[in-house]
Amino acid sequence: MSLTIGDKLPELTLAASGGKTISLAKDFKGKKLVVYFYPKDNTPGCTVEGQEFTGLYADFVKAGADIVGVSKDSVKSHDNFCTKFGFPFTLLSDGDEAMCNAFGVIVEKSMYGKKYMGIDRCTFLFDSKGKLVKDWRKVSAKGHAAEVLEAVTAL
Repeated sequence: MSLTIGDKLPELTLAASGGKTISLAKDFKGKKLVVYFYPKDNTPGCTVEGQEFTGLYADFVKAGADIVGVSKDSVKSHDNFCTKFGFPFTLLSDGDEAMCNAFGVIVEKSMYGKKYMGIDRCTFLFDSKGKLVKDWRKVSAKGHAAEVLEAVTAL
């Protein structure tokens, strides 16, 4: 299953950094929402991506958007990642892959000739009515946050 443009934000509830529990449809009602999926806390590309979203965070807020990052890492790992790099947004823990599966972001990957299933680095933008208006698949971490901000401000 995979979300397509026009689909509604799935009604999922996940454990989040900061000891929170986040209900996507309820907690972000009436706001634009950027949902970015990344493979793993504290890895080079994921750190760059988080830092770039952090650097532009005030601009996202000014444009009326919230940001959440999602990976399969634990809440404890997310808390450490947020503290280490000063991320101002929430990271969601999707250990059972419910959100990953709802968004269709688990793909076959290959490292050192070995194939495995993992999270595809991608981002989804929902408008203030909770409707998917844009998605980015197989993104490169560097420069991606600025591209997403451009789309948010155009809404």
